Amino acid sequence: MAEEDPQSAVPTINFSSFVVSLAQQAMNALGEGPTDAVDLGLAKQTIDLIGLLKDKTEGNLDDEEVKLMEAILYETRMKYTEKSGKPAAEGKGPGES
Repeated sequence: MAEEDPQSAVPTINFSSFVVSLAQQAMNALGEGPTDAVDLGLAKQTIDLIGLLKDKTEGNLDDEEVKLMEAILYETRMKYTEKSGKPAAEGKGPGES
């Protein structure tokens, strides 16, 4: 039986997969991952980082990436608000300008 190259199992990284991985980290910190542990500070920092990326990449993303960023920011901010009782940051929901 041939050995599988461990590198071949690693998915290709692109902007969208990077942002999704950040969103997953934020949701994990909000207790929505494999554990119920909540770290609001880490969650807020990660959500703010995604917002920073959105601001700094404005005008350089395709339509699909823009929609992804808006949806991720909306979902993570709403979950943060639910868990903490206060807004993560000022922002708009998906599709709002």
